[in-house]
Amino acid sequence: MKRILVIDDHPDSVFLLKDRLEREGYEVITAYDGKTGLQRVFDDQPDLVLLDIMMPDVDGLEVCRTIVNTQATKDIPVILVTGKTDAEGTKEGLQAGAFDYIKKPVNKTDLLARIRSALKLRETTKQLLELEKVNTFAATVVTANHEIKQPLTLINLSSAAIRREISKEEINREAVLKRIGFIETAARDINNVLEKFKTIRNPNFSPYVNDIQMVDLEKKEGEEKSD
Repeated sequence: MKRILVIDDHPDSVFLLKDRLEREGYEVITAYDGKTGLQRVFDDQPDLVLLDIMMPDVDGLEVCRTIVNTQATKDIPVILVTGKTDAEGTKEGLQAGAFDYIKKPVNKTDLLARIRSALKLRETTKQLLELEKVNTFAATVVTANHEIKQPLTLINLSSAAIRREISKEEINREAVLKRIGFIETAARDINNVLEKFKTIRNPNFSPYVNDIQMVDLEKKEGEEKSD
């Protein structure tokens, strides 16, 4: 069940919206001022916020800005419910980050259509974010495998060579030290790869094979790679 938060300082308006939405199968939570409304957004993480603009203390525009500029709530769509009919008022609301606006008195059909549109967009956005996470994880695995396989192979070959050498009656010290040097170099290469992964915040990708991508460890964030 989708949860909708209604924030309005007029109890009659809250009651009307709550009644209409609950009849449509939504869970409705309420707040009667901006400060309490923000706290409910943070605590309850609703799927959508219906927000009155004209409220004392913290008005709806400020509440909207806080919601859309806070990492934990920025993906929650906000629909402004306003008595303002002028273009400037509408512009202010959209500039504050609102998904949409509904003019008072609220038309039930219009209200439900805009709510469904906002919820559908949020669901699509969430799915795209999940897909992006999966793709990033897959690219990270492919990159780690590609970057680390060669030094691991060198370590395995060097270890086998050392094992063969120490099984001899007469051990060639220089040969053993040479192989140890190979292992140390390979270990440093692996450590360098891991350090590069640790510094990545917003990964850039490059084609690998077919439709598989790799994380580009040499490209800095925001930097365009030259041809």
